[in-house]
Amino acid sequence: MKKNIYLDNAATTPVAKEVLDEMQPYFSEKYGNASSTHSKGIEAKQALEKSRIIIAKSIGAKSSEIIFTSGGTEANNFAIKGLAFSFPNKKHIITTKIEHDCVLNSCKWLEEKGFKVTYLNVDKEGFVSSEDLERAITKDTLLFSCIHGNNEIGTIQNLEELGKICRKHNVFFHTDACQSYTKTPIDVKKQNLDLVTLNAHKIHGPKGVGALYIREGIKITPLLHGGGHERGLRSGTENIPGIVGFAKSTQIISKSDIEKMNKLRDYFISEVEKNIQNTKLNGPRKNRLCNNINISFLGAEGESIGAYLNIEGISTSTGSACSSHSLLPSHVLTAIGCSAEEISGAIRFSISKYTTKDDLDKVLNILPNIIARLRKTSPLMKFIDKITKK
Repeated sequence: MKKNIYLDNAATTPVAKEVLDEMQPYFSEKYGNASSTHSKGIEAKQALEKSRIIIAKSIGAKSSEIIFTSGGTEANNFAIKGLAFSFPNKKHIITTKIEHDCVLNSCKWLEEKGFKVTYLNVDKEGFVSSEDLERAITKDTLLFSCIHGNNEIGTIQNLEELGKICRKHNVFFHTDACQSYTKTPIDVKKQNLDLVTLNAHKIHGPKGVGALYIREGIKITPLLHGGGHERGLRSGTENIPGIVGFAKSTQIISKSDIEKMNKLRDYFISEVEKNIQNTKLNGPRKNRLCNNINISFLGAEGESIGAYLNIEGISTSTGSACSSHSLLPSHVLTAIGCSAEEISGAIRFSISKYTTKDDLDKVLNILPNIIARLRKTSPLMKFIDKITKK
């Protein structure tokens, strides 16, 4: 039986054993509602607040600034729409062309409500220009929302530089840090962050739980109304097992884990470039998420590569898992100037702290044959061969 090699950790990660062990009692033994005043409720409330402290500390925030949500999508919607509802006289929002769909679709929805949205271009590696941001700011600008570590190409934005510009012009600064959280430093004070989206299932925590950091003093309108949970900002009974698991998942990654992933990422990229011709790395070589590898194989179709790899027990992705059923080309690869052929041939390999060199060597042993097989039947490859031989 083939061992499954999971290289789609940017889509989701397996729940770590330590995390599962931490969560287990809150399903069957410590099952109280954190809003209840009896001993079971108090026990749950204590676990909730302990988890809030752990997560707040990890980004340099106060525990009172962390609001738990059902995940990154809810937190991003809350940040963008909640601010827009609170400041109706400020009708301009700035974001980028490489955001997660939930940010882009939130902005498009606000445009239907009368807001103006500026979508900043990025360079060929996916970086936002601080000059472009400053030029886009007007007296009506309310918010700049920018993804920290891109989910498709791994670009890590310079939040500190961008944050200084936002603070200088009194513009709120929100970042979607779902992919970057625990993989690269986040310091809400140093980076001048007003709102930060986090979630658990990208870091070996459970699905269905996330958080929004909201800087103290910011007025924001709740999206959900009910019993007044989470300081009245996010009503709904808190998911205590999920939140406990979320907190634990932030504690299981070490500096050595990050260094290991960086080395494995660079090793895989180097071996592919050395052994398979007509490939292109999408995104930067530096300031890139430690777990992200996105490569275009000209003359081979990404979906077909993924299908062949899946037959071999290797899980990968052609882009964001949230839009994997869409027939539209990747908006991220389009934004960095990739050609139609490069977009068609792109595949994302995303590793984790549990990925080994042996795993990658097995993929590297299989991948060249898959690419060669697909290129044999590709009319595009015949054209590329003619060009490269001239």
